Amino acid sequence: MNSSTDFWPPCGFHALVRNARGWLVPTETYFQWILARPELALVPESCAAEMALHQSLATSPLRPVAPQELAVLADDDARENYAVFLHFRDALVSAGTLEAYYLQLMRGGAINIPAVFIDAMVQAMLRNLLNDCNDAVEARAAEMLFRSQRVSLQDGQMLAGDRATLDMLNETAGLGDVGRLLLESGALQPHVELQVLGADNAAAYWQDSGRYRFLLDLTHELTQDLSHGLTFKMTRARSGLKALARVLERWVQHFLGVQVRVEPVHQVTDSAWRWHVGLDVESTAILNDLYQGHPVEADRMARLVSLFTLTFANPAEMRADVAGKPVYLGLATNAEGVVRIKPQNLLLNLPLASSS
Repeated sequence: MNSSTDFWPPCGFHALVRNARGWLVPTETYFQWILARPELALVPESCAAEMALHQSLATSPLRPVAPQELAVLADDDARENYAVFLHFRDALVSAGTLEAYYLQLMRGGAINIPAVFIDAMVQAMLRNLLNDCNDAVEARAAEMLFRSQRVSLQDGQMLAGDRATLDMLNETAGLGDVGRLLLESGALQPHVELQVLGADNAAAYWQDSGRYRFLLDLTHELTQDLSHGLTFKMTRARSGLKALARVLERWVQHFLGVQVRVEPVHQVTDSAWRWHVGLDVESTAILNDLYQGHPVEADRMARLVSLFTLTFANPAEMRADVAGKPVYLGLATNAEGVVRIKPQNLLLNLPLASSS
């Protein structure tokens, strides 16, 4: 990718600074960017106290805020939103980097900040990891770690599309409130046609990445050999699943400092695997049931998008009882065809020899 080409411009990455480890240090500009997000932006109904608070924080985003400054806000939701922002700000500054704060959150039990803030951090961290990326499919695959996807089979291809984008187009045909009214009246028929990302339109991805309008090809073929219930055969040399695998490798290396190799599985022949990690809630439940020998209904099995093997470059970095064994990863949709990856699962659940 040309160094002058940017992608995901609205993610706040350029308001962050890399430290010596390559982790991202927040700046005042980053918190100003957070304050400008829709969750905190002023609205016509904002009271004078909220306008004054917002303006002062936009000017000095790290300044202390006394409890009474929140107490005088007229709107309950606004009061809660600013309290959440201040908690997020102070905890992030205390942690020092986005990565350190993210690990503290995920290792600490209950999550006490909204998912929108977590997704924003994940996107910025991935933008950092992919700064040298020249593969549009890999960048598109990385979107799966911070944006829900709808997965569907169309003309023999398994395609993943951004859930929010697809839902918006289905509801408004891309024409906002006017489109919604036309759809409701029957004057406009819903028709969503997004491009499948490939070599022929990769350049357009870099130019339009902030709109999340490209479909990712996750095509595979389920064979008839289900001796262990887990058999996949890849049918495309340029697979979005392989691109996702490269992103997961970078993710693990960046946080845990261990080198791993992730590959989509053609066929699982190990009937007594030792370790597995679900990349989402659904695949975690499926793999747990299979591992424990519980029957898995056909409709649940059909939700598996893919399986992967993860191998450590240095088996000595694994727990002794599983050293040298592959870790199996799962990726699945829920009953509505939605995939919501939980990237923290790879950081919390790998069989490491010691805490990283």
